[in-house]
Amino acid sequence: MDWVSILPPLVAIIVVFWKKEVIMALLLAVLCAEALILINAGGAVALSPITSVERVIEVASSPGNTRILLFSVLVGALLAYIRDSGGVTATVDWLTRKGVAKNRRQVGGLTMFTGIAVFIESNLSVLTAGIFARGLFDKFGMSRARLAYIIDSTSAPVCILILLNGWGAFILGLLDTYELETSSASILWGSVPLNFYALFTLAIVAYTIVKDKVHGPMAKEDEQVAHSDTPLTTEPATKARFMLVPLLTMVISMVGFMLWTGNGVLAEGSGSKSVLYATILATSVAYFLLLFHRRFNHHEAVAIGFKGMGELLPLVTIVLLSLTLGSSLKVLGTGVFVAGIVGEYLPLFLIVPMLFIAGAIMSFTTGTSWGTFAILIPIGVPLIQALGLPPSLVIAAILGGGVFGDHCSPISDTSAVSSIAAGCDLLTHVRTQLPYALVAGGMTLVAYVIASLVMIG
Repeated sequence: MDWVSILPPLVAIIVVFWKKEVIMALLLAVLCAEALILINAGGAVALSPITSVERVIEVASSPGNTRILLFSVLVGALLAYIRDSGGVTATVDWLTRKGVAKNRRQVGGLTMFTGIAVFIESNLSVLTAGIFARGLFDKFGMSRARLAYIIDSTSAPVCILILLNGWGAFILGLLDTYELETSSASILWGSVPLNFYALFTLAIVAYTIVKDKVHGPMAKEDEQVAHSDTPLTTEPATKARFMLVPLLTMVISMVGFMLWTGNGVLAEGSGSKSVLYATILATSVAYFLLLFHRRFNHHEAVAIGFKGMGELLPLVTIVLLSLTLGSSLKVLGTGVFVAGIVGEYLPLFLIVPMLFIAGAIMSFTTGTSWGTFAILIPIGVPLIQALGLPPSLVIAAILGGGVFGDHCSPISDTSAVSSIAAGCDLLTHVRTQLPYALVAGGMTLVAYVIASLVMIG
């Protein structure tokens, strides 16, 4: 459908920034996409509300998507158990007494380190670091927007650089379908030092931590927190184990479930299955800890769990509608159209920068980096074969572009999960992270032009 296929994501983005309402924006975008699909098939546009509902049902019936939704709901219960038990306050007190988190720089560094250490799965990385650092950020007067930025801008870049995870297995699977002069694994590992966006993003995050300085909208968020007269309401400190034991259970069991679902191979494990199973186990451990220590009785614990789930329902709805819009856009062919901006008559040294831009636009408008990889790698690999382009440079540009667009997109499910983990409003997170992502993206574009001139000549 050519240019018409970009109308739904444009509708979503315009409504988001105009009305500051994500759910309405996503609903309108899905309706618009379904109407265009009906027009293309010669159907009645009036049926678009019905087909939109069916699209939601189709998306929710996918095992992988259902796991993501269940995971997002259960996180609410886990957060509520950790918070209402007094475990967060106790952990913050314990870390402060030990001198591990005695100032803002240490808190930021600890958060970033946690996100890097849990590189197995991006959602788990974001969730673990977010839950762990919430209380510390509150104690030292740093905004939740700053926390959301650190965990979001650490997890995806780390996952795309270390690659001993589901991301690496997925990309290897795409590359293995082509006959290349070097092995898929060597191409992928060769992309690591050339993935400039991931490297620049991590460097900027480290800068904000070491200098304890933020800029733009994020500085205003921090200033509001610093000058807020509203006292922080926290549960009295009880036992740090109420927080640390469930978190450690989640991280360690995630490794075990990845190995189990991958038949002993970590990189081949199912991320969606493992993160769901790990979250269920961690929530169960948190529940039984509270009962065993008589912090709450069964009825109180169940009520707290459902209250926590209810608090996250708006964000879970956003995740569901983001997945639905992605499914509709796939039928429309939006990603393929955006990929077409990489013209075959470009000068050789501009092809790699254009692949990075194409990946960013596609990921921004569709809200998915994995979908971007799935569309652009089949376009990039033939260019490698036909024009003799450096394979690792091309793949790095595609991967970096996908992550860049995801960091900027208000309709990205990754942005929603980061907001859930940090306890931050989704639009506030996107608005405060955007300047940093754009700076890293601009630097990356220049780096790819230079690298192309040097490596392609």
